[in-house]
Amino acid sequence: MSAPRVSVIVVAADSGATLLECAARALASEAVAEFVLVDNASGDGMPEALERAHAGDARLRVLRNGANLGFGPAVNRGAAQARGEALLVLNPDCLLEHDTVARLLAVLDAHPQAGLVGAVVCDADGRPDPASRRRDPLLRRALMTLTGLTAREAADARWAGVNVPGPMPAGVSREEAVSGALMLLPRRVFAALGGFDEGYFLHCEDLDLCRRVRDAGYAVLLAGGVRVPHAKGGSSRHRPAFVAWHKHRGMWRWFRKFDPAARNPLLAGLVWLGLWAHYALMLPRYALSAWRHGRRAA
Repeated sequence: MSAPRVSVIVVAADSGATLLECAARALASEAVAEFVLVDNASGDGMPEALERAHAGDARLRVLRNGANLGFGPAVNRGAAQARGEALLVLNPDCLLEHDTVARLLAVLDAHPQAGLVGAVVCDADGRPDPASRRRDPLLRRALMTLTGLTAREAADARWAGVNVPGPMPAGVSREEAVSGALMLLPRRVFAALGGFDEGYFLHCEDLDLCRRVRDAGYAVLLAGGVRVPHAKGGSSRHRPAFVAWHKHRGMWRWFRKFDPAARNPLLAGLVWLGLWAHYALMLPRYALSAWRHGRRAA
């Protein structure tokens, strides 16, 4: 392989010990030029532990924010300091193999129209996360998914939901959106788009970026043969209500930006009410989840 080409950008916000293995695996790749950690005011000591573990390795760079700026804004600050010709936006609980980055780069190089490449993220048992390949979350699709009517999709595409049914592809496929847990982009594309929309704090900014990549004339590709373990939600289990609030807020922002249905004021009002009514109904469950996490931690 030629000189390392990729800057890995990871955002930490009390992300836990998995961050150490995430960094070690990324730095083991010959394609990685640097590992840029953007710390959103973590209090768990893991950014400091990472610096000690890789003391003297000039490829590790730690950028510290004085507060939690959110995921997209933090990535944008890391990208502004990165030097690689390609950027790999990676969650701190994703664990790469030594050749994962090189395989993703090969997909990028083989498809000149590619603006973003994702991988199949999997749980601890190797089951693919459906979020690895998604469609735009238009209101009609969201309702099909919510009501279970997507079971009729095989007979009529009008019943299609947000998730793409069936097994993950074995090769490279063109998708509307891929998982934000791992996204490889040419630096020039990320810069041309202005990076992540900083109006999102957490959740849906990846869907937004995928949409803008496509709107700019580039392809969003899924490298179906590349599987990456992902401990989903590892950095947010202790604050589910906080995360859910921002998820609902992100869904509303995406809807207002991209869904033609949002042009109807009455329908937009109903969507707003539905989103926040759902959040209110789920608050007891979020509180119970946080209490259980606190007991396990204790």
